[in-house]
Amino acid sequence: MTDRSGKFEGDDPFQIARRWMAEAETTEINDPTAMALSTVDASGMPNARMVLLKEIEDNAFVFFTNYNSAKGQELAANAKAALVIHWKSQRRQIRARGTVTIEDGQQADAYYASRALKSRIGAWASRQSQPLKSRETLMAEAAKMGIKHGLSPKRPEFWGGFRITPVEIEFWADGDFRLHDRFRWTREATDRAWDVTRLYP
Repeated sequence: MTDRSGKFEGDDPFQIARRWMAEAETTEINDPTAMALSTVDASGMPNARMVLLKEIEDNAFVFFTNYNSAKGQELAANAKAALVIHWKSQRRQIRARGTVTIEDGQQADAYYASRALKSRIGAWASRQSQPLKSRETLMAEAAKMGIKHGLSPKRPEFWGGFRITPVEIEFWADGDFRLHDRFRWTREATDRAWDVTRLYP
């Protein structure tokens, strides 16, 4: 057993993550759901970018994107990823890494339908990660897609979710004199029990 208490207390890392997220939503100035997502390309070269975390499930983290984007193609080829959520206002962060599966069903449909109309049209208009001649080209394509798909566009088949099911999660909180608190949760497989270890900062 580790000497976890206070902000680290709990037997379920996803409940802790949801609690931290709820607290950050009251203090973080912009995008408390922003997270850094890391993947690797075909040559093993790592890639990182910011995406928006849309749900912390009972066993996974879910975000949505264009499947034809660089990250989408990299995850299709190597279904493993790492993420970092950092809340400057809370002086906390969560790191996780694990396996990835596609969310291409009702959950993806529901989230797509909940987005602003212009964002739904934008998903149709953007050939994400591909070269773009000019912003005018993008805006013209958005206008074209708006006319084509109207006020109730369906979710594009190339757009949906990814679910990261971690085998490792780390909770970090800032400490005085850089003596931070770190707890790493690990499991041998996604259906196994967690072990918790306190780490040196």
